Amino acid sequence: MSKQKPELVIFDMAGTTVHDAGNPVHRCLRDALASAGVAVTHEQVNAVMGYPKPDAIRQLLISGSESRVQEIHAYFVERMIAHYKTNPSVREIEGASLVFVTLRSAGIKVALDTGFSRDIADVIIERLGWRLLLDGSVTSDEVPRGRPHPDMVLALMARFGIASAASVAKVGDTPSDLFEGTAANCGWVIGVCEGSHTEAELAPHPHTHLLSNITKLPALWGI
Repeated sequence: MSKQKPELVIFDMAGTTVHDAGNPVHRCLRDALASAGVAVTHEQVNAVMGYPKPDAIRQLLISGSESRVQEIHAYFVERMIAHYKTNPSVREIEGASLVFVTLRSAGIKVALDTGFSRDIADVIIERLGWRLLLDGSVTSDEVPRGRPHPDMVLALMARFGIASAASVAKVGDTPSDLFEGTAANCGWVIGVCEGSHTEAELAPHPHTHLLSNITKLPALWGI
């Protein structure tokens, strides 16, 4: 347990704070690629989880024009928005709202960052009723570079006037989350192991902590 508390905790969305039952992100990404005649495996998609989705598509395509990437991404966005608007399985990770409230009551700012574009993120935030529970959010299409680069973390730090990343915690369920937090020099780089990657899959990547889920966070700082 650390005596020091962060000024800001930045959470990933799908798999970290948003329940990902049935791997809808995987499924929609595979379906989008299949619509363009590209077959990919679950393992190939898992390797690019957390990345900005156009970047993920570029990696999975291997070759193809930029217009093809954008067409596939548009299909993905359409399917994801439909899922998050209407699918009855959409819900928060159990305890997420309480974690947000608990951290904020301790004077810690709470924000989201994501490999999704803003249009998808807003649908999720509205569906889950999180608008008033968050201090802010940033999406991969709002910065020059998404994960594994630090741009989203740095954008949130600038927004909140936080000078040192040593007082920021980055929390996510993918290696790209861990690389993002490490690239930004966050004081806490925390992997959660109930999303897209297991503890064994996250352990080789840079981190300060691995937790079973986000409900363990407040206790980490004695809250």
